[in-house]
Amino acid sequence: MSLKNYFAIILLISVTSCTSQKNKIFDFIIAFGSCNNQFLVNNLWNEIDKHQPNIFIWGGDVIYSDTDSPEIMAKNYDILLQNESYKMFRKKYEILGTWDDHDYGQNDGGLNYPMKDQSQELFLDFLEVPDNDQRRAQKGIYFSEQYLVQDKIIKVIILDTRYFRSDLKKSSDQKKRYVPAKGGTMLGEKQWEWLANELNNSNADFHVIMSSVQVWSNQHGFETWGNMPDEVKKLDLLLSSSKAKNIILLSGDRHISEISAKNIQGMNYPVIDFTSSGMTHAYTSFTGEPNPYRLGEVVFQNSFGILQFDLDKNEVLMEIRGENNELLQSHSQSYPK
Repeated sequence: MSLKNYFAIILLISVTSCTSQKNKIFDFIIAFGSCNNQFLVNNLWNEIDKHQPNIFIWGGDVIYSDTDSPEIMAKNYDILLQNESYKMFRKKYEILGTWDDHDYGQNDGGLNYPMKDQSQELFLDFLEVPDNDQRRAQKGIYFSEQYLVQDKIIKVIILDTRYFRSDLKKSSDQKKRYVPAKGGTMLGEKQWEWLANELNNSNADFHVIMSSVQVWSNQHGFETWGNMPDEVKKLDLLLSSSKAKNIILLSGDRHISEISAKNIQGMNYPVIDFTSSGMTHAYTSFTGEPNPYRLGEVVFQNSFGILQFDLDKNEVLMEIRGENNELLQSHSQSYPK
């Protein structure tokens, strides 16, 4: 090898190394979103692609298909699968997800939706879940996945807040659809046992839990964990007693995006509920609603969520971004090491 070629190679390695270090701001990136109507313009996939996420998580309402017909639902999934932007996106990235009511098949639907088993198969087909996956044999689409990043583990836990969920108590107030009531279940007994096991026996350094409906915001009168206060207390107790490290909640459903934080007794950091909702259509006429846990402002335009992990600092930068990749809001959270 000539001296000239030797120095050229050294220079190339040096430049590549510097570029790699410059671009390696974050160790792991999660993108997520919800409320995606297959008949509307899907114009956020290219914007999400700019962040080169390690995974994308559907937060529910992947399509809009309120129906009792498996054939109609299958066609609606196919419309999204044939969308050129999404088709290119899914070739590049690992995609996980849960459903909400409109891809489940019934507005605000829960335990008593008659087509839920067929709907489950169609949803798993959409995500290309293998035939030998546990989700193909169980009732409900809950599952978890772990990612080893350097010497740390990020665990993603996907909840099913539809298949087992009890009926909600309707409100007599025309401004609110539901009111809190005692009793009922959000996850069902078996999924609760599974979630407890996932947290109690975990050695992960971060736990990202996806719930299609909001967990902390509880005063708006629409679907929320807050409609079942006993279930919220049960979740609080599990999160604190399990000692699972660094828990982050994700949610969708609302056609607004916001970041909420709750201090739970026994936990030495606030538990974030990061809501990202409205990929194709948002609640643009939003004028306000109470949320005692809200950080910052509500975003009511089409958007997606980004979580960026700095594992050396144990920090997560959470961003709400919209069309043209516009940064609409951000929050940085430090976690115990």
